[in-house]
Amino acid sequence: MNPDNIKTAPIGVFGLGNVLMGDDSLGPTVVAHLLAGYEFSDAVVVEDLGTPGLDLHPHLAGRQKLILVDVVKSEGDPGELKLYGKDEILRHAPGVRVSPHDPGVKEALLALQFAGDDPGEILLVGVIPGKIGHALGMTDALRAAVPAAEAAVLEELARWGHAAVPREPRGEPDLWWEKPGGTDG
Repeated sequence: MNPDNIKTAPIGVFGLGNVLMGDDSLGPTVVAHLLAGYEFSDAVVVEDLGTPGLDLHPHLAGRQKLILVDVVKSEGDPGELKLYGKDEILRHAPGVRVSPHDPGVKEALLALQFAGDDPGEILLVGVIPGKIGHALGMTDALRAAVPAAEAAVLEELARWGHAAVPREPRGEPDLWWEKPGGTDG
């Protein structure tokens, strides 16, 4: 990925989540695995956005297509993969924000829609969390869901005509938050 294309690439793959909150680190973890294992065309930007809160909008603006990876509140078991399209994401009004770090996905998409700049296609790759709280590392159920979430992202990119190319050899994902002393700087 050409660094100049980060803001202009028509396709964005963004991981959302707080790496210090246990299972909420799913989005950043999947992005780390994708970046370690694959190369992407200049039309695709893959980035860990962390917890952008209301600052999510600028990352999504100007994109033609989006893939977001995050944990989701849904019926089912921890580790269960859930895929949502744009209509499903926007079906209900945004809920009450309990923290300025909440991703604000609906709010950002509605603002883009209002401005006439909303992406044509969106896929939310969600996984039901087991435990979200002050903790480093994910539960076993979420760790086991990472390959399925990664595969869902790769499948959608391929469907859009932007298949990722596997790295040879595959690199190790930089999960710095899970390393001893990893959050010290």
